[in-house]
Amino acid sequence: MDTYADLVFLGGQVVTVDAEFSVASALAVTGGVISAVGGRDDVAPLVGPGTRVVDLRGATLLPGINDSHLHGCAFGMATPPLSLDLGHPAVSSLTDVAEAVREAVGRVPGGQWITGHGWDTGYLDECVSDPSRLPSRRDLDAVSPDHPVVLYSFSGHATWVNSKALELIGVDRDTVAPPGGAIVVDEAGEPTGLLHEGAQALVQNALPPLSRQERTDAIRSNLATLARLGVTSYTEPGLGPGGDGIMRGALGAETLDVYRRLLADGELTARLGVLLLPTGMASSAEEFARTLTALGKPGDADPRRLAILGVKIFADGIVPNKTSWMHEPYIGGGCGSLCVGGETDTERTAEIDAMIRHAHAAGHQLGVHVTGDRACDTVADAFAAAMAEHPRPDARHYVIHGDFLTAHSMKVLAAHGFGVNMNPTIKWTVADMEEEFVGAERAAYAWPYRDAIDAGVRVASGSDAPVTSPDWRQGVATMMLRESKAAGRVSGPEQCIGLAEAIRTYTIDAAWQDFADDWKGSLEPGKVADLCVLDGDLLTADPHDIPEMPVVLTVVDGQVVHDTLRD
Repeated sequence: MDTYADLVFLGGQVVTVDAEFSVASALAVTGGVISAVGGRDDVAPLVGPGTRVVDLRGATLLPGINDSHLHGCAFGMATPPLSLDLGHPAVSSLTDVAEAVREAVGRVPGGQWITGHGWDTGYLDECVSDPSRLPSRRDLDAVSPDHPVVLYSFSGHATWVNSKALELIGVDRDTVAPPGGAIVVDEAGEPTGLLHEGAQALVQNALPPLSRQERTDAIRSNLATLARLGVTSYTEPGLGPGGDGIMRGALGAETLDVYRRLLADGELTARLGVLLLPTGMASSAEEFARTLTALGKPGDADPRRLAILGVKIFADGIVPNKTSWMHEPYIGGGCGSLCVGGETDTERTAEIDAMIRHAHAAGHQLGVHVTGDRACDTVADAFAAAMAEHPRPDARHYVIHGDFLTAHSMKVLAAHGFGVNMNPTIKWTVADMEEEFVGAERAAYAWPYRDAIDAGVRVASGSDAPVTSPDWRQGVATMMLRESKAAGRVSGPEQCIGLAEAIRTYTIDAAWQDFADDWKGSLEPGKVADLCVLDGDLLTADPHDIPEMPVVLTVVDGQVVHDTLRD
């Protein structure tokens, strides 16, 4: 035998995710590539003296997980020890948040900024008991009168600061919010300490930008977490000038440089796809076009390890802030709007159309953040119009989030070979809370997986970390069950999908989004050896048990990056 396998797996459920979703029992890896899939007899000739043979003992071997929407640097920055953990269940009340800040005040030098991430009014007791009760600077002032405090919401669309921070950034009752943003004020007209959407830039611009070392540490922390979870590929959905004011520049252009250095140093232990972010919210089409042209088309040092895939645009906001653009009003009124430049809906629609048309004509893939049903229709139609004006085969544009994707949007996306990137772990997190904004019927429909797949739309799944944990196991369970995190209630059972469909959204269909389904995303001979081993039989497991099934081995390009089998 000229070439023996480096790795051989026997005695398990090898879920190939090929066209038939066939299941084998053995697999071999040679030189970073899958060299055989089948039964024991198919791989036995490849076993040599240096081959590591893994007896799966009934465990499940899957293609490496592809989290197709994950802010890696921001996720690293948003988790301890780099930031306070303010998500559920770490905190359960405003009082808990204040206590976490008080402890941090005791640890850091006077005047230093204190940062935290993950607060969610749907899991803070005082806010749940009284929906009109929102986080306020007064909740933080007593425990941190001298340290400026900036606390990012789980969604990334709201920031909560104390009075010291407001003082340092120069926000008072006379401050005018930037376009596309809101400074929340109390009955007396004084800022409460909550900044929504584009207004968050007011505090971001006052914070010291992340150093190169901080970015590097954050990405390393993120990569370590992903390896433990079996995630072998992910998309950074927006790095560039438009991200310079988000989380101290975690989405800025310099972060891409850090990724390139980690790749050169052999430390990039997951495959990375990148969407460029020329501008942020409330930008004009003219500014977008000018900035995108200035960026040019960066070359890829190793396109199978780090690829510039396309461009990201923000079309609207999110439902909990009532900034998603909806056909029907929210409870309490208002329909939201597009978050681009323009004074009227007509003007803003023209702006988003022009942005999409320009990026498409320039040859870029487009990923557009859009959540409301009216905004989804607008973006889908803009995709179609751009394609009609400049025909391009296989552009693979996609809607990011698509919370309230309509039947019209689905028909348009499917007809043109476009996709949608959905977020099951966000569905799990906000299912109960959304009812107070859009009512029970619309909240149940949010993230319509079943309808989208049945309509022929290519559906990929992502965590949007740090909005949620990049735990695909919970995502699979949620797609199958539609149960909410807070109450365990089923939200939109008619949108449930099966296990095979759910796995495809994290593997081969995510690879399609990356223009990479011909060489990754399934376990077939000739494809790269990106692998995830889950302890137990995933195919027969109760969906409720899937989130607790341990990931015991992760392989990227044939190299083991996580291994508890040898512990």
